Amino acid sequence: MKTTVALRRDLHKWPEIGNTLPKTRERVLTALEGLPLDIKLHETTSGIAAMLTGDKPGPTVMLRGDMDALPMPEDTGLDFASQTDGCMHACGHDTHTSMLVSAAKLLSDRRGEIPGRVLFMFQPGEEGYHGAKFMLDEGLLDVAKNKDGSESPITAAYALHITSSLPAGIVGTRSGPLMASSDVVSIKITGKGGHASEPFRTLDPIPVACEIVQALQMMITRRIETFDPAVVTITKLVAGTTTNVIPESALIEGTIRAVSEKTRNKVHDSIRRVAEGIAAAYEMQAVVEIRIGYPVTVNDAPSTDFALEVAESILGEGKAVRMPSPVMGAEDFSYVLNKIPGAMVFLGGTPEGVNPATAAPNHSNRVMFEESAMAHGVALYASLALRTLGVTLN
Repeated sequence: MKTTVALRRDLHKWPEIGNTLPKTRERVLTALEGLPLDIKLHETTSGIAAMLTGDKPGPTVMLRGDMDALPMPEDTGLDFASQTDGCMHACGHDTHTSMLVSAAKLLSDRRGEIPGRVLFMFQPGEEGYHGAKFMLDEGLLDVAKNKDGSESPITAAYALHITSSLPAGIVGTRSGPLMASSDVVSIKITGKGGHASEPFRTLDPIPVACEIVQALQMMITRRIETFDPAVVTITKLVAGTTTNVIPESALIEGTIRAVSEKTRNKVHDSIRRVAEGIAAAYEMQAVVEIRIGYPVTVNDAPSTDFALEVAESILGEGKAVRMPSPVMGAEDFSYVLNKIPGAMVFLGGTPEGVNPATAAPNHSNRVMFEESAMAHGVALYASLALRTLGVTLN
């Protein structure tokens, strides 16, 4: 655990954002030195694909760890707090990367027992940069045949995600939708500007923008199925320059979340209909732009059952929890799960002595994670790989 914690703290101290993470990649490569891995450095991103080939032929299992940080300040007061202004590992990706490196070391020591391969996916750009998609497009899943000429398909893919809202020693996941899709909506309302004292001579876009915001909430509650939910949150409304001028236009922006492609598409259509219809009622025009983001993260049912069984065997009875509902955050491991059966699992990481209900959440400038929980993550990564490939563990 000492090396796992040391690497995590080093990564935490020097975070990087996006798909280009030169310092992070160099630190990971240094940590992997000496291991019997075939390493491919991706060219479109700082992604690393490291393949461990067992002594016997067989299929391949993939393990993912994301490496990027968030563009935000850190106010944790930790001794190893970020030294990069405006950049913080506030979602625990530093722990994911460190756990995956340690899992690679553990599995390398058991190479002789492995009938197949383990592909370690060190991924940049999870926080909105579509890093997984770039790695897939660059041939991540193109696995060569075994030395004896037999195929070695990737039969399962797993990812862990630490969270401060689950106690250390607990993991949680569910089959089917685990996390939502994430799209961005932008609506520009165009009217006619003029003097604020004579609104009747103008087409004022501001009341129309406000009406559209309210109507979108009504649309969600009245047109979207309760048990196939969606969220539309308007987070930005920009209009005007001063107090005595009615502007010509107003801009609305926000996020769209859904847990099925059916509802996702329905919400997109409904937003266009609501915005365009309300604007037209007031003789104005609304132009709706929807920027497509991450798909719904959907866990394969057999893989989920298997992951929970493996987790319980490591952590103990009652420590692997089947979540009753999805969460509305988004995750680009969804791109992987659209191509390969597998599952994402949430790893409990509430700091010792802190109530999970009141702990600073992921993406907070004050979030902290229990480092001892990383031992559970390393064990779970390694056990998922070994057992998927048929290695018996006690």
